[in-house]
Amino acid sequence: MSLALGAVADDYTGASDLANTLTRAGLRTVQTIGIPADNLVLPEVDAVVVALKSRSIPAADAVARSRAAEAWLRARGAGHVLFKICSTFDSTPAGNIGPVMDALRAGRIALVTPTFPETGRTVYQGHLFVGGVPLNESPLKDHPLNPMRDADLVRVLARQSTAPVGLVDLPIVAAGPAAVAARLDALAAEGMGAAIADAVFESDLETLGKAALRHPLSVGASGLGLGLARALVAAGRGGRGTDADAPVGGHAACLAGSCSQATLGQIAAAEAVMPVLRLDPERILAGAGAVSDAVAWAGARIGAGPVLIASSAEPATVRALQARHGGEAVGHAIEAALAALAEALVARGVRRLVVAGGETSGAVVDRLGLRAFLLGPEIAPGVPVLRTLGGATPMRLALKSGNFGGPDFFVRALALMD
Repeated sequence: MSLALGAVADDYTGASDLANTLTRAGLRTVQTIGIPADNLVLPEVDAVVVALKSRSIPAADAVARSRAAEAWLRARGAGHVLFKICSTFDSTPAGNIGPVMDALRAGRIALVTPTFPETGRTVYQGHLFVGGVPLNESPLKDHPLNPMRDADLVRVLARQSTAPVGLVDLPIVAAGPAAVAARLDALAAEGMGAAIADAVFESDLETLGKAALRHPLSVGASGLGLGLARALVAAGRGGRGTDADAPVGGHAACLAGSCSQATLGQIAAAEAVMPVLRLDPERILAGAGAVSDAVAWAGARIGAGPVLIASSAEPATVRALQARHGGEAVGHAIEAALAALAEALVARGVRRLVVAGGETSGAVVDRLGLRAFLLGPEIAPGVPVLRTLGGATPMRLALKSGNFGGPDFFVRALALMD
């Protein structure tokens, strides 16, 4: 296997988003969960996205895991590796974007942009906008794990990186790949280790993709992946894709751990078409039988059709819980509960599973021991249907970042899994 492109993603839903983008752009793509085991047989592909759960762990651990994943990809011929981050640049002041980028760039300058116009993320003058609103004025300012209070990405990344950070502004991007390449060379000569690149339209991402391929590493969201993929396909790389459409049968269920406004609206919409159980977070934290009761509730209903179980709550409720019990304790308890629910549901014949929330998705995939996926049809921008690769029991899943998808997301996802 000689890969056209490798990617190291800092969470599972982001990895699915990127793998979906690469597939749509014409690259045969597989997503793995962690570094593949030696006994996992991968089909012939153009790109592999290694999904890590490294966004919110200690920076040293994120660096070690990312280095190992990059080494695996380089050993299989990947001349360029994308460090895939969230399109809202989720990160604390100490990392983990900067430390991982510094470890992977090997002394070379890295082009960085979280732009993904399809999902409303754009960068202008180094500032990140979400749906036309500066990041620090968007709902992401109150993210429960990584609140984003600064839209100036040059400033945000400089606080995390050991090297200075420059800017490739929109006029240079509009001038084309050669202009971007020259700007990167000039910034590198000035001692810069990274450059935030402006991008507003998909055409900007195509320009950045061509320029980024001159370097061993780039950092960005799935939009940059789109630019890289289109540049590779234009250069003659890419294949016919993989078959992820085979049915798996079994029951269907949805789990929601995200507290984003988008997911809360999707849960409300789902109540009109399927049974919905809203978990009591206090019972979960108290270990008062919330999981076993939810399993019994679902077991009595999944034979008749899909069900949805949600721990999602309004931001004010989440903040109150975190104040009483500690943010880390609340997050871990809810993730563990939903992962245990997923395991119990699969044991009862669920083979089609929709999971909302990045951390929740990571916990579920780890608990189920899933190691790799083929990419199926797109449910919503950035969210594909996944079919497990390897393992005794085939499944189809959707792993959704909290803010992705329209109001009918759960219904649409289940329809595409039939």
